[in-house]
Amino acid sequence: MVLEATMICIDNSEWMRNGDYAPTRFQAQADAVNLICGAKTQSNPENTVGVLTMAGKGVRVLVTPTSDLGKILACMHGLEIGGEMNLAAGIQVAQLALKHRQNKNQQQRIIVFAGSAVNHEKKTLEMIGRKLKKNSVALDIINFGEEDEEKKEKLEALLAAVNNNNSNIVHVQAGPSALSDVLISTPIFTGDGEGGSGFAAAAAAAAAGGVSGFDFGVDPNLDPELALALRVSMEEERARQEAAAKKAAEDSSKQEKGGEEPSSSQDATMTERASAVTSEAENKSFDFMSSRVLVDLFHGFLKSPCFYCFCFMKNKLTFSLQQDDDNALLQQALAMSMDEPASSHDLRDTDMSEAVADDPELALALQMSVQEGEKDSASDKDMSKLLADQSFVSSILASLPGVDPNDPSVRDLLASMQNQSEPEQKKNEENKPPNDEK
Repeated sequence: MVLEATMICIDNSEWMRNGDYAPTRFQAQADAVNLICGAKTQSNPENTVGVLTMAGKGVRVLVTPTSDLGKILACMHGLEIGGEMNLAAGIQVAQLALKHRQNKNQQQRIIVFAGSAVNHEKKTLEMIGRKLKKNSVALDIINFGEEDEEKKEKLEALLAAVNNNNSNIVHVQAGPSALSDVLISTPIFTGDGEGGSGFAAAAAAAAAGGVSGFDFGVDPNLDPELALALRVSMEEERARQEAAAKKAAEDSSKQEKGGEEPSSSQDATMTERASAVTSEAENKSFDFMSSRVLVDLFHGFLKSPCFYCFCFMKNKLTFSLQQDDDNALLQQALAMSMDEPASSHDLRDTDMSEAVADDPELALALQMSVQEGEKDSASDKDMSKLLADQSFVSSILASLPGVDPNDPSVRDLLASMQNQSEPEQKKNEENKPPNDEK
């Protein structure tokens, strides 16, 4: 595997806005850059890739040579398009960046994307090329976009000055194929056949139409896992095709053997279907006729006087039945209401007596409640007697501050209270049981 440090020079001039390469020149170039960076980092873990732009206000280094693929891909987002491409300055800055690489054992390579016109003279480019050759820097040029013979001559002169059997140039014309698809089959992507990953070799073989000395276009020495996966998938597909062909042959033989039987069975099924259809039609016609007859009979009955007599008798009968039902229900309710109080009272008395006999605590509580009731009644009687005594009430009122016993309103109130207490006393005396004679 080749150990090298690569600087990719991107063209972000105004010509990159054109849409002759889908979707635009700049987007096609960005896809190709991502593909090349992935191939370089996969071919050797110690390979490094850097990116710079050649247009705009000046040459700008986006990423110095690094093996972090995510950092390389992230620098491609948000680039500004404008100005003109400065090819000479871009190559010189790239050479300077490679000169300060960390690993001096890495070989140096510059990849230039030229998608716009080249404004430098041919001699200037040849001088830059001889300088690159002196410093052992390889150069790959991707010419796309502007189709100009002068541009093509200048780039080939630059390559001839640099070329030491390690530099390449690719001319990509506008068409349906993407820029990255065309570059897959070139030495820029595969690494001159010496390096490159198994993925790069497989992609290059697929782009070249599968012409390769290995099965499926993949060298098992470079990527044995990919070669094994392709071989297993091919064997599974072959077994599936053989099983499908065998099943088709069995089906065809069965159809040839049973060619006569289906014809006779088809005739039988046709006759059965015809008979079924005729029987269904007859049944439908019979049902229709019977329904028409019933409808006519019903209409005739409605028009006859018997119908009115029938309706009158029916209403009379239902009314009498309803009255009988209502009377029976009313009698049943009255009987239940008459029987309920006595039965419920007896049940309550029996339940209470049984509960008192079983529970002595409950009996004690009932006795205490009766005694308290008697005390309350005695206290009420004493209070009524005190209120009936007018002298006692007047003495109490005279002792209260601000109350005049001789006030007419106070006298009226006392008289009313005395009138209310007298009937109560008489009632209590009448309810009092007489003393038993000894």
